[in-house]
Amino acid sequence: MSPGTGVGFPCRHLRVWWSVAEAQREKSHLQDLNAKLQDENQALRREIASNERQAQIDLATHGNLSGQIHNLIEENALLKEDLAFFQTLMASGGEAGGISVNRFRVLPDALPGEYRYRLLIAQSKQRVKDFRGRLQFIVDLEQGGKSEVVSFPKEDDTGQAYNLAFKFYQRVEGTFLVPPDAVVKKVQVRVLETGNPTPVSTQTLTLP
Repeated sequence: MSPGTGVGFPCRHLRVWWSVAEAQREKSHLQDLNAKLQDENQALRREIASNERQAQIDLATHGNLSGQIHNLIEENALLKEDLAFFQTLMASGGEAGGISVNRFRVLPDALPGEYRYRLLIAQSKQRVKDFRGRLQFIVDLEQGGKSEVVSFPKEDDTGQAYNLAFKFYQRVEGTFLVPPDAVVKKVQVRVLETGNPTPVSTQTLTLP
């Protein structure tokens, strides 16, 4: 056996052992790196989910605040109109016991076919007695190419929503429903005093 033969054999084993050890260390390193990356990914997913939830909360809060601001602006405008109206009412006097319809509005509401109305009923400065009565709405609408007239409240409606009882004024707000495919063209409000079938005041509003 040549001198080189006895030395070369252990060297080959040593190189193989070194390669296996390197591979094991590399494998262990990669496993550690993989576990670390998985942990980081999980942490990132949790952070993203948390940020998404916070963003949803912020958007909802922003939407609620925007809605509240819009309502406050609208309410403020209505209060200013009320103030101007009452200042005019108190300064004008007018016919004794006269009933007037003021600031009558009708707008589409949330549901199809639902309309919201607002108005203020007032008795003139020279008041003689408390007023008691009822509101009636006459609605002109179009449905399927045909014109139709409906009234509210219905004959079988015994609710209190349309009742009036005041000395100085009464603000009224409510809704009425028509078929979802109907288009309201005009609404007339009538103020009826208890015991009198003839309206004491009327006002007609044409919708755009």
